[in-house]
Amino acid sequence: GNGPPNGVHFARHSRTRARVPGLYRKQRAMRRAHRVATRSAAVLLRRGAAGNEAWNPIGQAFAKVQANGPCFVTHQTAVPFAVRGFAAQAAPAAAGVASGSITQVIGAVVDVQFEGELPPIMSALEVQDHDIRLVLEVAQHLGENTVRTIAMDATEGLTRGQKVLNTGAPITVPVGRETLGRIINVIGEPVDECGPLNAKHYLPIHREAPEFSDQGTEQEILVTGIKVVDLLAPYQKGGKIGLFGGAGVGKTVLIMELINNIAKAHGGFSVFAGVGERTREGNDLYHEMIESGVIKLGDKASESKCTLVYGQMNEPPGARARVGLTGLTVAEYFRDMEGQDVLLFVDNIFRFTQANSEVSALLGRIPSAVGYQPTLATDLGGLQERITTTKNGSITSVQAIYVPADDLTDPAPATTFAHLDATTVLSRSIAELGIYPAVDPLDSTSRMLSADILGQEHYDTARGIQKVLQDKKNLQDIISILGMDELSEEDKMTVARARKVERFLSQPFHVAEVFTGSPGKYVDLKDSIAGFQDVLAGKYDGLPEQAFYMVGDIKEVMEKADKMALDVSS
Repeated sequence: GNGPPNGVHFARHSRTRARVPGLYRKQRAMRRAHRVATRSAAVLLRRGAAGNEAWNPIGQAFAKVQANGPCFVTHQTAVPFAVRGFAAQAAPAAAGVASGSITQVIGAVVDVQFEGELPPIMSALEVQDHDIRLVLEVAQHLGENTVRTIAMDATEGLTRGQKVLNTGAPITVPVGRETLGRIINVIGEPVDECGPLNAKHYLPIHREAPEFSDQGTEQEILVTGIKVVDLLAPYQKGGKIGLFGGAGVGKTVLIMELINNIAKAHGGFSVFAGVGERTREGNDLYHEMIESGVIKLGDKASESKCTLVYGQMNEPPGARARVGLTGLTVAEYFRDMEGQDVLLFVDNIFRFTQANSEVSALLGRIPSAVGYQPTLATDLGGLQERITTTKNGSITSVQAIYVPADDLTDPAPATTFAHLDATTVLSRSIAELGIYPAVDPLDSTSRMLSADILGQEHYDTARGIQKVLQDKKNLQDIISILGMDELSEEDKMTVARARKVERFLSQPFHVAEVFTGSPGKYVDLKDSIAGFQDVLAGKYDGLPEQAFYMVGDIKEVMEKADKMALDVSS
């Protein structure tokens, strides 16, 4: 190029030495280490001061240097050299393509040095002459014409000096109907051994959120067929829903049931992003989708309703930090280009935050609260703001959110709360009672729980359920210390109805049939409202509470109660 290397600065010899006594020793060491670069820069400086127009952007600084005689290179001066101005004028070696070489490999972090223009932040680089297709994403510019990158796959086998190609664009993945029924990874490669994708359209994973004026404003409930969800914390079509819960309380099972119910009841496309979760669960989900007909293979592959994007626990942090964006990009194409109402399932959004925290630590950033990355809110906002309803279509997102140590005040789940339209909180205490789905009816919330949106009947029923459960919770201390006998008759009736409501909120799932042996149930919203209204009104006070456990609608409660009565009499 026309100028000195990236990060090189100029200063006056005599004044700098006099002003900072200890600096001269550093400057001498630098001259020894960079003797060739110093001489080249001095020659170029004299040429530039003689009238080369390329130096005009910082002409005043060079005029001062020229007036004060010889100069040398130092990093301790206030006059930086504007490399970008010169890179724009230099002709690239090939149209839009530059190559560099690896200078350092430390785990998932790879430093690459370029001779010409540096690739921008978030650009994708591809390693040449490697066993697998290895993509690196630029994360930092270090100086000395070097960029620090995060690898999207394992870095075993990389060597210093290995060539790296600048693709000139962010990570770009295939989108469209060709991805339906397929499993792809973070860089869009198929990993299901079903052949190439043959996609016609590709999109970069880093994109801006829709403009405010393009976003939709309609409020419509998304019926899931799950009683506790539809009644107490209904999901908004085009909204963001969080599934909160610790390890082993049923987040993934609930997501699988939602995929099953939505695909069958609504017939829409779904995208499942497996972010940092178990490979076994991803494999199970794939085969269950094939069995249920959500994914079809062979000649009927085009009839599939779901795309799977996997970046599981064994993947490097770079892949886990970006696979959520890959899944979202696939969903955005269906929304923006095909006008679809898309369902995006993310399991687990906490692993997205966790992976970005690992990347942040690898890049040497100072950690924030509880050791999370300082950019926690920015990372999460960049993903969540792209999930929205537009005038063309919508993306409804259901996100499983692991809660570390069951602490909802942890920065990761707490930051996620701000983006959500509804929260489904799974409780370990309810799971211990054997009530599944273990949704906490008092902690779970939804912006849709309003009489203006749902109608007065639905709203009153939901509030009635919450009231009777809260009353039972308030009486729990008295029951624990004194027992049920010390309660008034009215309180005894309240507790009895609350116990029936708790059990009636349980429901057998289709995806759990192989474990429970009970057929799954899809319950219509009208049936749910009518059944709970009758329970709250005392119509079924005479039935045993066990009859309400693991059933669908109120008709099944009656059938189960009759069967129990026959068993007792016989």
